[in-house]
Amino acid sequence: MTRFPPERIVCLTEETVETLYLLGQDHRIVGVTGYAVRPRQVRREKPRVGAFTSADIPKILALQPDLVLTFSDLQAEIAAALIQAGVAVHAFNQRDIAGILAMIRTLGALVGEPAGAEALASCYEARLTTLRDQERPDQRPRVYFEEWDDPPISGIGWVSELIEIAGGQDVFAELRSAQGAKDRILDPGQVIEAAPDVILASWCGKKVRPDRIASRPGWDRIPAVRDGRIYEIKSPLILQPGPAALTDGLDAILAALWSAPATNEAVT
Repeated sequence: MTRFPPERIVCLTEETVETLYLLGQDHRIVGVTGYAVRPRQVRREKPRVGAFTSADIPKILALQPDLVLTFSDLQAEIAAALIQAGVAVHAFNQRDIAGILAMIRTLGALVGEPAGAEALASCYEARLTTLRDQERPDQRPRVYFEEWDDPPISGIGWVSELIEIAGGQDVFAELRSAQGAKDRILDPGQVIEAAPDVILASWCGKKVRPDRIASRPGWDRIPAVRDGRIYEIKSPLILQPGPAALTDGLDAILAALWSAPATNEAVT
């Protein structure tokens, strides 16, 4: 039976979990991805039903969801299995800031809270505009964001946009609209040639090793390596296209570009 608004929702990515909590609709969530860590209480409040590219379909079905929320083509097989089992599925596919804001508004509409979602999205938009318009030095730091280390993969759309909003210059901005990570794979020599002043890294679920970045052949010539400006941004802050990226993720970028000490460390 289809209900509106849905009373039992399973979220297979982090950003919809956080958005529903922010909208005061967390009581509707009956299952979450194993990567959901925001807000902190979600780890003890909600059962885990899968990772990112895998899910426990029988466990999800046992929860009798009215709606399952997925993200991107990487969860297409999961979505297909649930649809075949008769479950309503909504697949988000946001890859930039505009898409994140649209996701918030769409999710609000799906759960019968359009006004709350509009207020939340508008608040984020206002802050992004303020930061974008803020006066900064003419010489913007050149930034390389590394989403994966082997092979090196540059930052996805919303990350690249946030770097620019924070006053930096993404040295591989031309790649940010690429649909898949495979289209953002770099040759290490390209990074040397790009000569970034700052390296930000978030290795999609594993700890960044600044020493390994610095020790790559020829990378000692890169200004960011020479000056010790290699910073980790934790994956839950920046690699989920939702509220975290627009708030704490952006703050971490700002800290790395403008207030972080010249040492290799995590910015959180």
